[in-house]
Amino acid sequence: MNETATSPGSAAEAQREIAEEFAYFTEWSERYQYLIDLGRQLPPFPEACRTEAWRVHGCQSMVWLVPSGDASRMHFDAASDSAIVSGLIALVLRVYSDRPAAEIVATEPDFIQAIGLAKHLSPTRSNGLAAMLAKLKGYAAAAAGSGE
Repeated sequence: MNETATSPGSAAEAQREIAEEFAYFTEWSERYQYLIDLGRQLPPFPEACRTEAWRVHGCQSMVWLVPSGDASRMHFDAASDSAIVSGLIALVLRVYSDRPAAEIVATEPDFIQAIGLAKHLSPTRSNGLAAMLAKLKGYAAAAAGSGE
């Protein structure tokens, strides 16, 4: 397998890298802090996009998700008013943003289980993460279906 650290790689590679990063932390308090740090590194999100049209419903926190691009390469910008949710967004974008729509639709979020998030997120955060993934995959499925 020919991999370079500079190539964006595949969604599967991004998920493996996330699992490796989180394996460095033995305590969940450290993992939460790392999530918060990842969230702080998200690019600025335009105030103009913090509207009902881009809001992800099903999240306890406010979350906005804006798709762009087409079936060959979809990009997502997202933001939240919660520090931990912003970290979850950073992970989701790493796996799903800037990929072909078909790859986005076909990729299961295995990293959630791999890093132990499934056991350590509150039910409301788990529901919100599921809602965000469903919305993102819905945008990708629509782009893939329209052949744009």
